[in-house]
Amino acid sequence: MVKFTADELRQSMDLPHNIRNMSVIAHVDHGKSTLTDSLVAAAGIIAQEVAGDVRMTDTRQDEAERGITIKSTGISLYYEMSDDDLKNFKGEREGNKYLINLIDSPGHVDFSSEVTAALRITDGALVVVDCVEGVCVQTQTVLRQALGERIKPVLTVNKMDRCFLELQLDAEEAYLTIQRVIESANVIMATYEDPLLGDVQVYPEKGTVAFSAGLHGWAFTLTNFAKMYATKFGVNESKMMERLWGENFFDPATKKWTTKNTGSATCKRGFVQFCYEPIKHIIELCMTDQKDKLWLMLQKLKVNLKSEEKELTGKALMKRVMQSWLPASSALLEMMIFHLPSPSKAQKYRVDNLYEGPLDDPYASAIRNCDPEGPLMLYVSKMIPASDKGRFYAFGRVFSGKVSTGMKVRIMGPNYIPGEKKDLEIRIKKGLKEQMAPLTDFEDRL
Repeated sequence: MVKFTADELRQSMDLPHNIRNMSVIAHVDHGKSTLTDSLVAAAGIIAQEVAGDVRMTDTRQDEAERGITIKSTGISLYYEMSDDDLKNFKGEREGNKYLINLIDSPGHVDFSSEVTAALRITDGALVVVDCVEGVCVQTQTVLRQALGERIKPVLTVNKMDRCFLELQLDAEEAYLTIQRVIESANVIMATYEDPLLGDVQVYPEKGTVAFSAGLHGWAFTLTNFAKMYATKFGVNESKMMERLWGENFFDPATKKWTTKNTGSATCKRGFVQFCYEPIKHIIELCMTDQKDKLWLMLQKLKVNLKSEEKELTGKALMKRVMQSWLPASSALLEMMIFHLPSPSKAQKYRVDNLYEGPLDDPYASAIRNCDPEGPLMLYVSKMIPASDKGRFYAFGRVFSGKVSTGMKVRIMGPNYIPGEKKDLEIRIKKGLKEQMAPLTDFEDRL
């Protein structure tokens, strides 16, 4: 059941600090649509049990048949966060209600124009990278496009289940593999750095990297584990997060942290010991059907399963356990809300990318201030054919002002040049009928 109403969605549109406009970008088949399912399920649009299997944002028949995204699909999701979730949030916010406008874009090189259309109307990007295949050609292409549009990225290292089930990697080897993936992504981000955006590189210890398994609907950031262990070690969460990544080793025998492996059999890297191995242990218990040990572990982790879920076995049991313990939506939402910019923040530095006119005129000022009372500035990124022949739905984003039926709008086409009449139309929308006003009439009215 959908967990929000159209009225709630409309009300949250008036809170620009609580909106995130973001796209999901990646190389083909790295798990964008599968991962998006978890966010859609958290909003109640699809059932949690089928998240990862239905690929809700692949709406066309050919997309379902071929198993790839061909057209960008936009979806608005409404979430109500708890005070506990937002206690460490330092930015501006108005209450706990958030609106995420998400666009799932294709990863195939043939459809990169769809990625461009998606990026122009978003402020942040969730970059998805397969933990085994790493950063591929199209990952680099879409990242370069995103940074060119001044889009702030966050990263998720996806298909983590492959490390546990398919490759059965040793914990240290898995850490080094993941570290290489993050470093490769950071090299690209540093190469195309924009001074106005600042440092856009991603760091697990800062919460801008998530580790996910889209198919099984689970993900975590180091924040999840830092919260768990902070009280145990008597340190604050940010300090604990730093210890869970990089050259930080812990020896349970001496109960000491060191920056080098002491060579002791019990001395292990923080990430390996406190994040990777607990997940590996729970997955092994599920896959080998050791339910008695599993229930004891879940009891300690305060994870409760329904009685019918306890009857499941193998991968189905593993999926439900991991979804309950580390829900993908929680980790991704936290990363998007904490680390991606709101429209009111992003439009300040994106205005000269979006607007070709003078940057000190009323239109540029309205975009820069995300002003709902300013002149209407709407960017249409793509046209979607309607069921009526010859009609289209315009898909875009309002950067300032308000759009409504009955308004007179000035449409500047792709070939419009400021100060000229080429590719310029004035439309007056009266109910369902559209009338064109000649340019001379418009100039007379001015």
